[in-house]
Amino acid sequence: MSIIKAKNVIFEYIRRDEEGNVEGINTAVNNVSLDVKQGEFVAILGHNGSGKSTLAKHLNAILYPTEGTVWVDGKDTSDDSHLWDIRQNAGMVFQNPDNQIIGQVVEEDVGFGPENMGVPTREIWERVEESLKAVGMYKYRKHSPNRLSGGQKQRVSIAGVLAMHPKCIVLDEPTAMLDPGGRKEVIRAIRALNDVEGMTVILITHYMEEIIHADRVFVMDDGKVAMEGTPKEIFSRVEELKALRLDVPCVTLLAYELQKRGIPLPAGILTGEEFVEALQTVYKG
Repeated sequence: MSIIKAKNVIFEYIRRDEEGNVEGINTAVNNVSLDVKQGEFVAILGHNGSGKSTLAKHLNAILYPTEGTVWVDGKDTSDDSHLWDIRQNAGMVFQNPDNQIIGQVVEEDVGFGPENMGVPTREIWERVEESLKAVGMYKYRKHSPNRLSGGQKQRVSIAGVLAMHPKCIVLDEPTAMLDPGGRKEVIRAIRALNDVEGMTVILITHYMEEIIHADRVFVMDDGKVAMEGTPKEIFSRVEELKALRLDVPCVTLLAYELQKRGIPLPAGILTGEEFVEALQTVYKG
């Protein structure tokens, strides 16, 4: 069953002068369709300005399509009567965790969403505990968020969304403001949510290494879906990715360069382990 579906979505930013007259129109999302099944890990890639973050904001009705339709759990996002259910079912995590953390203590912050939903107090604390454990932050439950690293803060933000028991979590470049260590922490937590908890994950990013474990990848350029496939299929198209101003993982690029020099390595190598195994196969053969 589809948890999120978009059909022929177009979104236009309209610029107006001081008198309200239209000065120009920028099409940020241009005829995009996608279908995300319950339990999938889907990544949406693209360089800055490709439209990926604008598309992400359609997935829990922060923005509405200029044309086309987005459904979340079968509900049309343009129907205001479904707004509460849509935002409860598709939780959103943004780039800057400081913009989402409002509590003075970690566990209070995580419990803020369920409290506003009217969840009974006992259940709130159960949700806080399970959510913090899911992202590996339970031992920090009594800490002030101000004492946490960037990666830890982002994991608390994710826990705050999880505590509302969404069916899907949409992460809009959640590691963009983090150092490499913090990025690894957050991606590890996201993978665990998908692998262990069965949570549907939609990850928007421009870091290629973050999506090698995704089920499917959509690559955006100029507001359109330029490529679609599994990570292996996408990373087999190195030249196309370069043309779209995207990097590829270092190990993928190394394997690609060796292929060009006549070493018969398979296309779309994603990890160091795959690379070593492929080299061993070549030289044993």
